[in-house]
Amino acid sequence: MDVLLADRYQTTHLLGVGGAASVYRAVDRNLGRDVAVKIFNPTTSDDDSYRRQHTETMLLSTLNHPGLVTLHDAGIHEDEDGRTTGFLVMELVDGEDLRHLLRRGPIPAVDVAQLGADLADALAYIHSEGVVHRDVKPANILMFHSGDNSTRLYPKLTDFGIARMVEATMATAVGATIGTANYLSPEQAKGDALDERSDIYSLGLVLLECLTGQKAFPGPVVEAALARLLRHPDVPAALGPEWGDLLRGMTARDPGLRPYAHDVALQLRGFADDHVAPAAEVQRPGTLAGGARARVLQDDVPSCDSGSPDVATGGVITGGVITGGIITGNIRIPEPPGRAPSIR
Repeated sequence: MDVLLADRYQTTHLLGVGGAASVYRAVDRNLGRDVAVKIFNPTTSDDDSYRRQHTETMLLSTLNHPGLVTLHDAGIHEDEDGRTTGFLVMELVDGEDLRHLLRRGPIPAVDVAQLGADLADALAYIHSEGVVHRDVKPANILMFHSGDNSTRLYPKLTDFGIARMVEATMATAVGATIGTANYLSPEQAKGDALDERSDIYSLGLVLLECLTGQKAFPGPVVEAALARLLRHPDVPAALGPEWGDLLRGMTARDPGLRPYAHDVALQLRGFADDHVAPAAEVQRPGTLAGGARARVLQDDVPSCDSGSPDVATGGVITGGVITGGIITGNIRIPEPPGRAPSIR
């Protein structure tokens, strides 16, 4: 669809389609910049879809944080058939969402700590404004570089269509369970009342998936939703005690046992600063930071106690990668000899 909205925003091409809206890249003719335009499906003022559109518009207009997608404008458009629909004009985040990034495998722990801290900061902000997101998932986390010389990806949380104000009237039908089954909190799965700690549970599942490359609760909608009522997510011991304690706390079935977003952000900042890596961190096949080639340490390699930390010479943390002359875990791989030994 190529359409001019409000005599100002010229759509160029489709970026994505959801159940209630489509997102287009567009040009703001007044300011000469690229933007993202979310065009909702036509609806009426008396159904849930309309209320969600109105909620998203009102929420985004009041929120301003580096970890959130910024709302620039909003309006109503009438198509050639006389149908009216709402649209939002938002900042264009040039990058892929976290869901697509995860399709390439697990993410290094230091990067997970950084993006997790950024997301926890964003959640702490919206929670302080009385907002519960209710649908924290990889598809709603956009990843981007802040500039040409940026050294890492930054996340931005988007899609507040099912968010609600704490203690305010629900934007969805009473008793409806809204969210994505793989990342629902137990209280969402049961249709119970929610507070900000529901977002913490969902973020915990996202971080766990980033570290392991696997969804904690995969499968069909009903199966995935009910699974969290029967068991805790599996947090592998290989992630280490620091990650294990944090993730188990975030995904506790009792909301009262979960930390608040600000505390999660503080702990993850510490992880990033100290590079708290899993004991057997999964590396992307055959690569180290900086692109060096390596072989992955296999589980059946015998170990010996060297009494040395899990660091490579030069201060590079390898997380279970074998290269010449380094210490990795409890195994030391010596440098090759300078000359062949003599045989007497």
